[in-house]
Amino acid sequence: MAAPSMKERQACWGARDEYWKCLDENTEDASRCKKLRSSFESSCPQQWIIDQLRWFYLNIRLQRAEY
Repeated sequence: MAAPSMKERQACWGARDEYWKCLDENTEDASRCKKLRSSFESSCPQQWIIDQLRWFYLNIRLQRAEY
């Protein structure tokens, strides 16, 4: 598989940022972000999705541990 072009990477990062923003705003109900997750998943390579979600949820756990 070829590496994503700059345009594809930017689309992926934009979709990721919108999805993460939605998750941050809807911490109690992630189901409100289903459309944005679908956009994120369709815009990014599968391995990127796995890595980015792993990082996102690890970051949340670390933030909660600080309190």
